[in-house]
Amino acid sequence: MEVAYLALGANLGERERHLQLAVEEIKKRIGQVITLSAFYVTAPWGFASSHTFLNAACGVRTTLSPVALLEATQCIERKMGRTAKSIAGTYTDRLIDIDILLYGEQIIESEKLEIPHPLMEERRFVLEPLVEIAPDAFHPIMRKTVRELYTEYTKVIH
Repeated sequence: MEVAYLALGANLGERERHLQLAVEEIKKRIGQVITLSAFYVTAPWGFASSHTFLNAACGVRTTLSPVALLEATQCIERKMGRTAKSIAGTYTDRLIDIDILLYGEQIIESEKLEIPHPLMEERRFVLEPLVEIAPDAFHPIMRKTVRELYTEYTKVIH
């Protein structure tokens, strides 16, 4: 059994409802949701859109392997109507996005999956909800807690 932290985001349709549905599907397909952040309104990152995002983070206790976890999150996204992660390598508006941020303290680098999630330390929409629910979670590559990453991030932008 491992604790994984997931980032959730939606910027189309009933954003709050999409996040709630995603959490329900995570409970059914992945494991026990042990913590869920507040929902944060954020601007799109990496692309232009007139639709703001609603973002959250959750912690889930799971018996799934990291690859099986990825497959489960992608299955949830497809079930909810998401057809592609990006178009020609460019981010786009989405009904739901579920990313694996951390899986215990494992480091995984493959063509299919990178854990910890690359660039998470540069994204406020990831760090803010994650620090709310898991300030002491450890980033095994950066060798810092989420609290330390968030503190460093907020110093840089001010």
